[in-house]
Amino acid sequence: MDKLKKVLRGQDGNDGNDLNVLQGAGDVTTLGWGTRVKAFIACFVLGVACSILGSCLLWVPKRGIILFAVFYTIGNIASLLSTMFLMGPLKQLKRMCDKTRALATAIMIWKNTGLAVLFCILQFLALTWYSLSYIPFARDALIKMFSMCFK
Repeated sequence: MDKLKKVLRGQDGNDGNDLNVLQGAGDVTTLGWGTRVKAFIACFVLGVACSILGSCLLWVPKRGIILFAVFYTIGNIASLLSTMFLMGPLKQLKRMCDKTRALATAIMIWKNTGLAVLFCILQFLALTWYSLSYIPFARDALIKMFSMCFK
């Protein structure tokens, strides 16, 4: 905690050249890996639930589009923020366009109102695959599980 206070005051011992406030805050994170994974799961499930609710409300007469936009946006924001628990915001932004995550990132960014339901499903799948890339061996485990189910 002392390191965070020094960083916020500008007294980090590096003359302000190498360490900025966000990096300093990231260095003093006290959440353990288990807590971070639990927070990710909770935030991700909440986000997916809001997005699904928004998709279901799409067909409500008169106000369906507004309800869809609000709940789907909240759900997407919560789901995207959930991945911050796994890597942290700066590392996540830097690694979003890695070769292994480029397709998932492109699908998350791509939106088309005419195919909203299809892209809702694609976004859920892309976000899930993207998020699993931050958990060691999670993608491999999922692939192995599905390959065992379909043999």
